Amino acid sequence: MIAEPQLSAFSSVVARYAAATRLPFLSVTLVGCLIGLATAKAGGISIDFAKAFLTIFFALVAHAGVNVVNDYYDALNGSDAANTERLFPFTGGSRFIQNGVIGLREMGIFGYALLASVIPPGLWLAWTSNVGLIWIGLAGLVVGWAYSAPPLRLMSRGVGEFAIVAGWLLVTVGADFVQRGAYDLLPLLAGLPFALFVANILFINQFPDRAADASVGKNTIVVRLGPARARWGYLLIALAGYSILLGGVAAGFLSPLTLAALLPLPLSLLAARHLLAHADRPAELAPAIKQTILAANLHGLILAATLVIT
Repeated sequence: MIAEPQLSAFSSVVARYAAATRLPFLSVTLVGCLIGLATAKAGGISIDFAKAFLTIFFALVAHAGVNVVNDYYDALNGSDAANTERLFPFTGGSRFIQNGVIGLREMGIFGYALLASVIPPGLWLAWTSNVGLIWIGLAGLVVGWAYSAPPLRLMSRGVGEFAIVAGWLLVTVGADFVQRGAYDLLPLLAGLPFALFVANILFINQFPDRAADASVGKNTIVVRLGPARARWGYLLIALAGYSILLGGVAAGFLSPLTLAALLPLPLSLLAARHLLAHADRPAELAPAIKQTILAANLHGLILAATLVIT
């Protein structure tokens, strides 16, 4: 396992705050944007690379802001401090607040500053493409904020996975919309399986966090159902994602070439098998979490590549 962050490990304030955003985990947003750009290309749109760069960069900034805000509220509710079964760096938060690397107040200010910083470029992209982008961006910010922040605290109400699916669908649809300037079915259909696989990352992370979440009233699905029943949800979510891809091809909305995005299926099944065997033993779940992250990213990258080729 990677060592938890300590103040002495950072040579500069910039490096400290950058690391607090959990940069490696922003990959799913990069991949979501690539799927959206690929669906626009598959729809015959000539890609504006300047807009594509801005879309990706500020989508990553928004995701970073959501990560930091999540850390802030999990520090306020005490779940991260109570988490003794965490599998760092995957679960239990970034540990920046708990280890005294960044203060609680500073973390909150930083998170909200990141979210606010995406508004001006988002408005510019809307002005140069279509004002409908404002609603996509606004919905994305609200979902990201409401995932952990009161009064909604969607994750604590057992509907966090739905918020994750909605959030990453908006990433894909938004990236497509910037290029296309209109809504289209293709980014929704192509993005839904990927959004489900991202939701599975958050879902499996709830198993090591279950005891801490339950102790502070974070009633996630895993807390509500218990590990013995909740563990089957992972397999259902994964199979739903791959089935939607198959259905899209069978219905003629997606090219048969996109079936290559089924290649990570064995990884998903391997992770599901591991979770089914060790759902009540958090320390054993690190391999399954890694396989889940890899499966989601590989699926998205392969899907984007095959859409462009098509």
